[in-house]
Amino acid sequence: MARLDRTDARILQALCEFPRATGVQLAGLVNMARNTVQSRLGRWDTEELLAPFDRRVNPRDLGFPLRAYIAVVVDQHRLESVVASLGAIPEVLEVVGISGAADLHLLVAAADADDLYRIAGYVLAVPGVTRTTVSVVMHEAIPYRTLPLIERLAGRHRED
Repeated sequence: MARLDRTDARILQALCEFPRATGVQLAGLVNMARNTVQSRLGRWDTEELLAPFDRRVNPRDLGFPLRAYIAVVVDQHRLESVVASLGAIPEVLEVVGISGAADLHLLVAAADADDLYRIAGYVLAVPGVTRTTVSVVMHEAIPYRTLPLIERLAGRHRED
């Protein structure tokens, strides 16, 4: 069930275009009352609807230009402890549980190929990890985005 509506989407569109806009500026951009905009922004904070700020920082700019996905097969009895151990590796940016041949997919950042080898070794050394497969990101064809979904929601003629 969607937690954001058409009004939220219009405000988000304006924020995507003008990320440093104040509440008053946003209200002017979307032609809404300042209190409406401020109320929405406050709700988003309370309900933690927006991703943390650190998602906007590119690991490349921190000295980690190489990204890779690591498919991980896990002893199912140790899944929870494996995930906790992976969270302790700073270069692990994201861990998702998946269906298919692997159990987890990790997005990792590395300084170079040697660094990636070291990180993959840490992952493989986690108790409960039985096998890994590393795939290096060669090119980011479509970066992570939600703007097309926001635009779709903003364009709805009725609120669902």
